[in-house]
Amino acid sequence: MVYSHLVWFHIFGFACCALLIFKAGKNLVEYGDKIAEHTGLGRAWIGLILMASITSLPELITGISSVTYVDAPDLAAGDVLGSCMFNMLILSLIDARIQKPLMSLVKDSHLLAGLYGIILVSIVGLALLFGTKMPKLFNVSFFSVLIVVVYLISIYHIYLFDSKDRNVELVKENYSKDSIKSIVFKYIVNAIIVTASAFFLPYFGEKLSIDWGVSKTFFGTLFIAASTSLPELSVSFISIRMKLYDITVGNLLGSNLFNVFILAIDDFFYTKNALFNAVDKNHLTSVLTVVIMTAVAGIGILVKTTKKIWLLSLDTFVIFFLYVMLVLFLWFFK
Repeated sequence: MVYSHLVWFHIFGFACCALLIFKAGKNLVEYGDKIAEHTGLGRAWIGLILMASITSLPELITGISSVTYVDAPDLAAGDVLGSCMFNMLILSLIDARIQKPLMSLVKDSHLLAGLYGIILVSIVGLALLFGTKMPKLFNVSFFSVLIVVVYLISIYHIYLFDSKDRNVELVKENYSKDSIKSIVFKYIVNAIIVTASAFFLPYFGEKLSIDWGVSKTFFGTLFIAASTSLPELSVSFISIRMKLYDITVGNLLGSNLFNVFILAIDDFFYTKNALFNAVDKNHLTSVLTVVIMTAVAGIGILVKTTKKIWLLSLDTFVIFFLYVMLVLFLWFFK
């Protein structure tokens, strides 16, 4: 296939945005942890709220840009649901790099975040099925309001549940040499880089979906979602190198909670209609896949198997298999 100069420009722009998100997103996590140390805030709480929201910042900006600048709600939905699946896939990638099964090394308390994640994603599924039959509030779906309420309840509940473990360290380093002003400045600079890159990502994504003749659902779920999930991938591998398995799993499950919350935010920015009324019903396949993936991860956390099938334990193998099957389904039904 011979690409025109314009197509190569779209590929180059998309790749540059993805690389900037990866590098600046990694820096944001480091500076976020430094702020946690300087301010005296608990790192477990920072890991759940600040870290998950930081690593999900590309999804937030990409979603808002998709529904306002590009007018492509399917890209926004595909990005969020695809990012949730990619975060679960990261569990498999991490499991392949360590000797023991990942889920056997983490606390059972992660089940709470997983269960709330299943509830939130299920609400998205209900919104896709029955959104047009439910009342709207200034073009905002009833289900978006419900997502906001459930998300806030989940964060408060998890906060109370994990309060006894709030002394968990995220990074065992001393940042005392860095001034808080310098840290905040660097944090803001990298946040701007992530914001700008994520803002333009949907533009290049929409153009490439047209250039390659694939649906926005497929492109958003696969390519944009993987790009905006690069900060989670980076943080996960950094945490695993330090053997901080609870931080890795907690950040990924926490990011999934925030990702669904982002869909509700996108709905508030989408002024043409309720967001879920304008989204392709094919996203229901992604919804069901995320639910099953999260449930499988929960079973792994409870069972804590000690054996692996080659590189992966049974739970992470199933998660990997589901991701591959979903990609093939979207490709053949694009």
